[in-house]
Amino acid sequence: MPNIKNIQSLRCMKDILDESSELFTYFIDNASNIAKRYGFSYLETPILEETILFKRSVGESSDIVGKEMYQFIDKGENDVCLRPEGTAGIVRMFVQNKLDRAGGIRKYFYHGPMFRYERPQKGRLREFHQFGCEVFGESSVYEDANIILMINEILSFFEIDYKLQLNSLGCKECMPNYKENLVEHLNDLSLCEDCDRRITTNPIRVLDCKNETCQTELKDAPKITNSLCDTCDIDFEKLKIILDKNLISYEIDSNLVRGLDYYTKTAFEFVSNNIGAQSAIAGGGRYDRLVEFLGGRETSAIGFAIGVERLLELIQVNKEDKEILYIGAMCEDAIDTVFTKVSKKRKTNIVITDYKVRGFGKHLNNAQKQGATIVALIGDNELESDTIWIKNIKSKEEQTLKIDQF
Repeated sequence: MPNIKNIQSLRCMKDILDESSELFTYFIDNASNIAKRYGFSYLETPILEETILFKRSVGESSDIVGKEMYQFIDKGENDVCLRPEGTAGIVRMFVQNKLDRAGGIRKYFYHGPMFRYERPQKGRLREFHQFGCEVFGESSVYEDANIILMINEILSFFEIDYKLQLNSLGCKECMPNYKENLVEHLNDLSLCEDCDRRITTNPIRVLDCKNETCQTELKDAPKITNSLCDTCDIDFEKLKIILDKNLISYEIDSNLVRGLDYYTKTAFEFVSNNIGAQSAIAGGGRYDRLVEFLGGRETSAIGFAIGVERLLELIQVNKEDKEILYIGAMCEDAIDTVFTKVSKKRKTNIVITDYKVRGFGKHLNNAQKQGATIVALIGDNELESDTIWIKNIKSKEEQTLKIDQF
């Protein structure tokens, strides 16, 4: 036979299995439960969208649109791409289903894969997963605080330490004057090629540059928080007061612009020092004009996204209260009884089994390898007495029960 090359996964795209899959589902399940308690319902949007959606929302000045999208022409001659982030697709859904005209407050949470062709580095994949929430129709700064409190609850549940960075990006009233002042300042600086381009496309994106030379040059750049209109300034001060009263620590980062063009007013990032240079583990903010930009009626909106893979490096599954049963047969005649008991037990328990006849020791080893906490075995003696032998692996306690009592 000719040599056949082993097919590998694409670079920076990883399989999720075994311990990683357990962590992954542990995070998604518990974060989803917290979102539901905050009044969010689940939705799902397509992975494939028209490219124009992200150009119009994320912005052509962003690195995502300019450098990182998986974009192609499909068989129908449509210009499409794999979604690089979640918010734009949800806003498209919101407008397409005329929810902007229905009124009221809508709260959604989502999770799923995103795609960006990025330079490989620790904490960054080209296919990665996000968990996020979006709120439509609520303009109160209390909802900004509510979102931050919810992220705090998620991170606290998984015992993840973080620093919260906070900024206000102003609104359509105060942003134009600030941009003029910023451009005037930037034109006198020596910046990288990308920043020179951003000065004419979206100057506040210059503040987000990760180039160390640019950051040094930007140390005296004008601060948006010094140019806020009365409404934005009052809201930002109110947000800080609410967070202080709820014991949420934060620091003001006047250069925080989140890398996407659609943010207005509140912007925030939760960062960790335990995952290398790419320290942001969650972030978001308000985007009150995005629904309008995508053809809908002007609608207040705010949301956030959490990078799942980054969090998986920081969390552990709490197995203390997790009971996993292992039920096995020690003789051929017991297999049917074991199968019936397993089927019934799975209505209320996590149950693993083995259809092979094994000795006592091999069953115990097999159960421990699969993470079982309780082993239940049936052999010739148990069949004869209509019983089942049980051992708690943690406490070492053993007992024999009638099968009906088990």
